[in-house]
Amino acid sequence: MAHLIPPDGTLLPLMEEFYTIQGEGFHSGKAAYFIRLGGCDVGCHWCDVKESWNAELHPLTAADVIVQNAEKYPGKAVVVTGGEPLIYNLDYLTSELQKRGLKTFIETSGAYPLSGSWDWICLSPKKFKAPRRDMNPVAGELKIIVFNKSDFAWAEEHARHVSENCKLYLQPEWSKSAEMTPLIIEYVMQNPKWEISLQTHKYLNIP
Repeated sequence: MAHLIPPDGTLLPLMEEFYTIQGEGFHSGKAAYFIRLGGCDVGCHWCDVKESWNAELHPLTAADVIVQNAEKYPGKAVVVTGGEPLIYNLDYLTSELQKRGLKTFIETSGAYPLSGSWDWICLSPKKFKAPRRDMNPVAGELKIIVFNKSDFAWAEEHARHVSENCKLYLQPEWSKSAEMTPLIIEYVMQNPKWEISLQTHKYLNIP
């Protein structure tokens, strides 16, 4: 199906779209419309949406339809996620969203070139496919998923490359949260440039 996806981004493999409360990071607690695109080759073994990896499982959907759906809700923030959304050209999608007064947020591993016009960029790099260095200066937040103790040093390595205004978050991987959260609490208390991000939507039992 990849060869059927137009390079101008007017059709995109849509896995799901839903209106909810942002559960993680800087915008946690805010109403947002989520657009989850299929397709990812980063391959995090702990990924909680592995069904998003194969783009061919998800229908090619007109970006115009996605925009029309997003417009229906009172919340005016749209989060584009995946999968890895920057596999695709997102210039058209974000332009149409912003024309309608919608704020555009993205969560990306940073492994692909940036496309689209964004009000907020969450860079969440993964060890399995290194982020591009040109993503670092544009990130509004750096969110590191902590799966084991070695991830703290890895987080510091990436923190050295983002801008001084970038918000820094450590987030326990959900299946390891009981083990990692106490370590994150202690680390943030000792290194207060970092903040804790929790997957609050899972505690709230919402998408």
